[in-house]
Amino acid sequence: MDTGRLEAFSDGVIAIIITIMVLGMMEVHTEGADWASLQPVLPAFLGYVLSFVYVGIYWNNHHHMLRVTERVNGRILWANLHLLFWLSLFPFVTVWAGEHRFATVPSVLYGAVLLLAAIAYVILQRSIIVLNGRNSLLAQAVGGDWKGKLSPVLYLLGIGLSFVNTWAGNAMYVLVALIWLVPDRRIETRIAQ
Repeated sequence: MDTGRLEAFSDGVIAIIITIMVLGMMEVHTEGADWASLQPVLPAFLGYVLSFVYVGIYWNNHHHMLRVTERVNGRILWANLHLLFWLSLFPFVTVWAGEHRFATVPSVLYGAVLLLAAIAYVILQRSIIVLNGRNSLLAQAVGGDWKGKLSPVLYLLGIGLSFVNTWAGNAMYVLVALIWLVPDRRIETRIAQ
């Protein structure tokens, strides 16, 4: 089975997720029309920016991963849907956390959704490697995958810290995004070889 339909479907879902997130921002209301009136909505805006960055990171990495994937099967289709499910929860947890100024429970749930999306991505990646072989471009590019191993640890740390200090917990979520913002050239390097 070709990867084209899988990528097109995933791109569509991710575009809808971004649209829903921005529509959630439209529910945020201010009391005035000056700069000071924006201060109460700043947490909601920052949450939107962080979630937008995360969705962008997933979209970018998903695109690169499918670019080097030769074939897909039913298991990969379901693993992809599993990932899209967790990504589809980003708008909800983003709005909830932003509305409540990243209080403890919304921060914990935000981190849990990030963690489960990361796990789903690894499941999808491993499913592709199993079908396409250990010598596939993806398998060679992933290698040790230190970012993929470190991210769940930092998410768990962020979840735990959110029970003590929500700003410290959310700082872990920002840290993971910053780690992934640095372009990962592993797949592009393998394609060029």
